[in-house]
Amino acid sequence: MVRLLNSARHLIVIAALTGCVPFVTFPTSYAGPLAPVCALPSSGSQFQSVPPQEQSLDPSVVQQAIDYATSHLRVSVQIFRNNCRVGAGSLEQAIEAIPLPVWSSAKSIVSLLTGIAAERGLLAIDDPIGKYLPAGPAWGDEAHRAITIGDLLTQTSGLRQSIISEAASVLSDPDIAQEALAQPLDHPPGTHFVYGQRPVDLLAFIVGQAVGQDLQTFAQDNLFGPIGIPADTYIWLRDRAGNSYGSSNLMMTAPQYAKLGLMVQNGGVWNGHRVLSEHYLRQAAEPTLTNGCYGYLFWTNRGQSCTSAAFPSPMTVAHSMIPSAPADLFAMVGFLHQNNFIVPSLHMTVTWIGALGDTAPDIATLLSADPGTSDLYYNFFRILTRAVTDTHIPDPGPYQPPPMNPSFNPLNFGDPSVLLTDLFPNNTCNILACNSQPAR
Repeated sequence: MVRLLNSARHLIVIAALTGCVPFVTFPTSYAGPLAPVCALPSSGSQFQSVPPQEQSLDPSVVQQAIDYATSHLRVSVQIFRNNCRVGAGSLEQAIEAIPLPVWSSAKSIVSLLTGIAAERGLLAIDDPIGKYLPAGPAWGDEAHRAITIGDLLTQTSGLRQSIISEAASVLSDPDIAQEALAQPLDHPPGTHFVYGQRPVDLLAFIVGQAVGQDLQTFAQDNLFGPIGIPADTYIWLRDRAGNSYGSSNLMMTAPQYAKLGLMVQNGGVWNGHRVLSEHYLRQAAEPTLTNGCYGYLFWTNRGQSCTSAAFPSPMTVAHSMIPSAPADLFAMVGFLHQNNFIVPSLHMTVTWIGALGDTAPDIATLLSADPGTSDLYYNFFRILTRAVTDTHIPDPGPYQPPPMNPSFNPLNFGDPSVLLTDLFPNNTCNILACNSQPAR
């Protein structure tokens, strides 16, 4: 039943992308008067800055929010409303040209690329991945090839996951797509949320196959280039077969990361140029049937429950991801709290980069594996929403620590069989040679 409902959900996206449902825009008004909209930079990284009060924000409270973020190890923090930068941390100029790891925010970027390809009719969310895979025993049996693109987008592929084991083979991976297809199916596809790395690497490979281009070339031509991110300014790692990682291993500057959040905030449009379908973005932000705070490789505040990654084991809390933030917030989330927060109802984007910053007594929370229990997110948005003067946002009260997760199974995040399979995925691909070619 879950898989059938997921399929129906994916069909809605396909209908939207082909114009068969009414076009719905992101919110364009608040309770108070409409504030002016700033122009986005046509090139470079200079955002238009205005005093917070020009965007109906209390300047002293905005500064309190920035101070809270910087005191919790955010080396970069930028707050935008209506594309105007209304506040930034004190280190922005010192670090703005340095590419920094955005970790699992790369997953959301792969989602954006999937949406672009779908909008152009080059793939469909409900397509089985076998439609785009090469033939041969190294490329999955019938059950693996029946996994859909939607399953990969929602982290419900059913493939065995183990976060640390998947990360441990970086720089040694012979072929991440073949590695993913070599992992056994622990669940029927479409039925269980299990956060992992290799399925998103597989999705990145599938997108490249569907569009007939190297993934990074496609990204530069259709996503990064149109919003002013030059090809020689970011670092995106590949495996030894030349496949781009989709799960992580992307480094970019803080202003470039902010541009991605602002493009999403603007419904897929950058200075009048449509980069991505707004329908896809709305669907990407919707909670799935298997996790109330996860959409299409974006975390979302729209559900009434939130399930974490399996580190040390999955835990579900019975509330939205960030109870102190507006319900329509959705986010890119990377290891150690690299975040783009998009709040359509407030026309607000918050982008930050740093390391750690949570103080909740839970290892998953500290490492950003459990966004639904983050005191960093909760306390920041509790402060920031107090700054909004053109609409009333009730105070949610102080942060309530989650119950301790009593389950600790090392195989959830450090399964040796997953690492071994990654290094030796099949008879024709291993750490020494793959696809009849020596490993590079």
